[in-house]
Amino acid sequence: MSTDALGQLDLDHLFHPSTDLKTHGRTGPLVWQRGEGVHVHDSEGRRYLEGMAGLWCTALGYGEPELVEAARKQMETFSYGPLFAGKANEPSIRLAAKLAEWVPIEGARFLFGCSGSDANDTQVKLIRYYFNAIGKPNKKKILSRGNAYHGVTLASAALTGLPAFHKHFDLPGDDVIHLTAPYHYRQALPGESEEDFSQRLADELAEVIEREGADHIAAMIAEPLMAAGGVIPPPKGYFEKIQPILRDNDILLIDDEVVCGFGRTGNDFGCQTWNIEPATMTLAKALSSAYQPISAVAVPPFMYEAITEASGEIGLFAHGLTYAGHPVAAAVALRNLELMEERGIMAHAARMGELLEAGLARVREHPLVGDVRGKSLIAGVELVADRESHERFPAEAKIAFKAAAACLEEGLIVRALPGDTLAICPPLIINEAQVDELVEKLVRGLNRVEKSVKC
Repeated sequence: MSTDALGQLDLDHLFHPSTDLKTHGRTGPLVWQRGEGVHVHDSEGRRYLEGMAGLWCTALGYGEPELVEAARKQMETFSYGPLFAGKANEPSIRLAAKLAEWVPIEGARFLFGCSGSDANDTQVKLIRYYFNAIGKPNKKKILSRGNAYHGVTLASAALTGLPAFHKHFDLPGDDVIHLTAPYHYRQALPGESEEDFSQRLADELAEVIEREGADHIAAMIAEPLMAAGGVIPPPKGYFEKIQPILRDNDILLIDDEVVCGFGRTGNDFGCQTWNIEPATMTLAKALSSAYQPISAVAVPPFMYEAITEASGEIGLFAHGLTYAGHPVAAAVALRNLELMEERGIMAHAARMGELLEAGLARVREHPLVGDVRGKSLIAGVELVADRESHERFPAEAKIAFKAAAACLEEGLIVRALPGDTLAICPPLIINEAQVDELVEKLVRGLNRVEKSVKC
């Protein structure tokens, strides 16, 4: 079909998620047609470097024949079977065993789902179930943070710390408490070091626990590096300071690895990059390099045993999704992890991350750039009206959206985030020449916007 015909069908029938629907009604869609490696093509044949790995997820890039073949073979062999009532399929069993080799939770078991959102929703349910099972039914509240992103189901959107995901949805409710975002560039006091800022946030955590009562707080959920909320790495000493407070108060730490997991921050998981010791983990996105929708919750033995015992009294653990452990998704995810091991993707990504960090050093000096932050192959470039004072552009200027559009004109896909930050998150398979291409196109896009601002 022609681009115009597809565009009209889109406007007539498609309901877009996470979209400015009024603007979309005027402009219509950009239609993707195909992709290979780190590049994608639109319906008009234009080629772009995919600087966002889709939505932080296409780790092995586009058109990977091994993953296509894994899906084909599994569809031919056994296309679907639920995990309900003790039934299983080989790919799900083998994937769970493979994940047990990867995650830093000894003896972990894995409850599969379809997305990071439903996995974090499951986290909330499991935390409640666990504390009810061990005789602590008052421990219900969950701590989250401003700028956090944990999903869009009712529970996971409540955990999310971005106002747009709450307004008109009547969220977050009384069981979620949002702490100050660990966002040194914006939240630190004048002259406050990262270490001092981290101590202030740790003090805030202790005060909130004292106010609410430790016997009413079940868990804290945290991304090692906050992604959709602005690509915000933790300030120095942050997790080292807050974890003892959580342990002392029997508050479990849920590690949301949906974006950081599987090599994005230079290690297998973000928790290893920042010395986090999680109780549970949420996995999705790069788990299958986005070739199939799949997520997983890593559950430690102490929780699994308590949940098993309590569910035995009912005769059923009454939670599960139709497509949990879908054999095709599991087969693709398993082959994805095998390829990462066979090809040394983690080490390659860490090397490319060093190159990206070095390349973005020149972006730091651009007149529109107030801050460049991130870790390895994930970065955020925050745009400001004044570099000295950190003054923002007026909201109506939509400067980050203009910059993302300018980069698109240069053949680079980046994402505009709240707070006028451009997110960068290329596939892990990116090579040195492509890192250079990314940085060069980013600079050209910023230059375009600078000229329009001056005009």
